[in-house]
Amino acid sequence: MSKRACLFCGANTGASATIVEETQALCDLLIAHDYDLVYGGGRDGLMGVIAEQFLKADRQVIGVRPLKLIKEEPPHEAISTLIAVEDMFERKQRMMELSDVFIALPGGIGTLDEIIEAYTHFKLGYTHKFCGILNTGNFYGGLNDLLNHMVEKAFLKQEDKEKLVFSSTPRDLMAAILAF
Repeated sequence: MSKRACLFCGANTGASATIVEETQALCDLLIAHDYDLVYGGGRDGLMGVIAEQFLKADRQVIGVRPLKLIKEEPPHEAISTLIAVEDMFERKQRMMELSDVFIALPGGIGTLDEIIEAYTHFKLGYTHKFCGILNTGNFYGGLNDLLNHMVEKAFLKQEDKEKLVFSSTPRDLMAAILAF
């Protein structure tokens, strides 16, 4: 039976071709390990890139999108399933229910919010699902520094900090998922 990877990412592709290439490489690895996709339902940016990658491989693609965003930014038309929700809170809840692993790719503040909430649920024991970050080009280096600072100042335990896996390559991230 297929597993589902929830990929949090931006509605833009960013300013680095490497980000797109590494995103596609991670998608290929997830597909090779029998994962379907749960994501934000968008057609633009990295969201569009990941949806296309999974669709080309004939995998299930589930988009979870708030009604407000459906009106403002049309969803990807070719995805397998679009789940319309009221707001971002419900979106995250549905994504967490539907998914087996959570991965943040480069993105904006929404992406950061999504991975931090999934990680918080894991850290507190509300879920026991892998949480990781594809840290292409050290995109999330500042977040890693902040978490290390929290450990240093005794606001976060080192073992809890390690529950959010930072990987600089798709291959390393896939290895961490498989070892989980």
